[in-house]
Amino acid sequence: MPRRPEDAQVEAALRRVEQLAYWLDDRYRLPGTRFRFGFDGIVGLIPGIGDVATNLLTAYIIYEAWRLGIPTSTLARMIANLGVDTVVGIVPVIGDVLDFGFKANRRNLRLLHRHLSERGVVDGKRAQAPTPAPSEST
Repeated sequence: MPRRPEDAQVEAALRRVEQLAYWLDDRYRLPGTRFRFGFDGIVGLIPGIGDVATNLLTAYIIYEAWRLGIPTSTLARMIANLGVDTVVGIVPVIGDVLDFGFKANRRNLRLLHRHLSERGVVDGKRAQAPTPAPSEST
């Protein structure tokens, strides 16, 4: 049974998870478009170890969600998102292209935000995954 962390611990964990999801899924913007991508897509291009490395980071997000007391049913959805990301990443070339579009970390972050918002731990405005500031659109 996961323990119920204090508000300061929740905020610190949420900041870590938000930052990690941002770097993995949204750090860069394709110039002239609204399409964003991160290290999950880039590192996933490395045969063999790329997807393993980013999947371990995604697993960390799921671990943090478990520590924050997210329900088992939501954890299962988060693990399913990781599973889809893994299966998609295995397929050569097409899988690499699709890996840029399927943002498992953003999906999992939204699930975590929704749960914390329902519990009243974070406000509803934050329940939507934060978008990068315009100055971060490099």
